[in-house]
Amino acid sequence: MINVAIARPLITITNVIWCYDSLSQKIKVLLVKREDRPFEEYWALPETFLRDNENARTASLRLVKERIGLDLPEIHAEQLATFTAPSRNPDGRAISLSYMIFLPECTNLIVGPGAVDVAWFDLVYVKNKHFEFINDNLRFTTLDDNEYITIEDSTKRLAFDHNWILTVACNRIINKLDYQPTILLILGVSFTLKEARHIFELFGKYEPDNSNFLQNHKKILEPDGRIEKQGPGRPAKKYRLTLN
Repeated sequence: MINVAIARPLITITNVIWCYDSLSQKIKVLLVKREDRPFEEYWALPETFLRDNENARTASLRLVKERIGLDLPEIHAEQLATFTAPSRNPDGRAISLSYMIFLPECTNLIVGPGAVDVAWFDLVYVKNKHFEFINDNLRFTTLDDNEYITIEDSTKRLAFDHNWILTVACNRIINKLDYQPTILLILGVSFTLKEARHIFELFGKYEPDNSNFLQNHKKILEPDGRIEKQGPGRPAKKYRLTLN
């Protein structure tokens, strides 16, 4: 029998944290500027190490509590993917278990341990399922399906393979818009059809009017009994997402 020493890889939880700013009508994602190696002073998605006494979803929600101060129910955390490329961490083997987090509102941010800065970045649809994440003069992009890590310009690259993780996250949301649009959780408990259509449009899917939108998505939307006055005209009915 041959004895082979097997190195235990680091296991991290990487969160793609989404929110919606009703004032700017923008979808935002949370990025932190790293304090430590590797990728010192690179912007990145927030991460934490998986602890021995917790599962991955619990760790993802703990990370939200530590970074933002919110206790979220499990429905606001969606498993995205596992990222295992040997080259993703230059300091050694590291596996990332990634989750998408849907905040019911954007919150004020506090720089936490391991970071020198933290900020919300606006999601901007470019074309052909390509997106940019923008904050003032900072601009990061999603990648083509066959790119993985190809960005040489450090001003446009996030740490590790986080450009790729954002690419996978955006594609997941787009692919699920018609049957399980969990991204609508960023609108809160209830929302108008106009608000839901706007979220779809920010991901590049144009919906022409409320009646067609409701007809196409009646299996996943239900009235919650409330209405919202939106200026002149008829009050708008509010709906909620059904995920059963």
